[in-house]
Amino acid sequence: MEKKSTHILNASSNLLGFSLVIITSLKISKISHNTYLDEFAGVACLFFAFSCFFSFLAIRSRHEHRGNRFETIADYLFLTALFCIVLAVIIVTLKII
Repeated sequence: MEKKSTHILNASSNLLGFSLVIITSLKISKISHNTYLDEFAGVACLFFAFSCFFSFLAIRSRHEHRGNRFETIADYLFLTALFCIVLAVIIVTLKII
């Protein structure tokens, strides 16, 4: 099976930037206190950052077993962060409608 670490690193670093843009725009527009949107985006930022960290460790690991473990951790962190972003999008959608 092909390693997914490089793909996780690329996607999670891009979505980390997207999450930071969400938080910054909420702080600038001063609507962060009305919704839980900034909390979900903040949690997503943390999970994306840790996913980047563990996927980088998986790429750089010299032991295959340890690299697979780091990749699995990065994969689950990425999935959790993606779920947080989906919740944030749902909140925005419900707030607009």
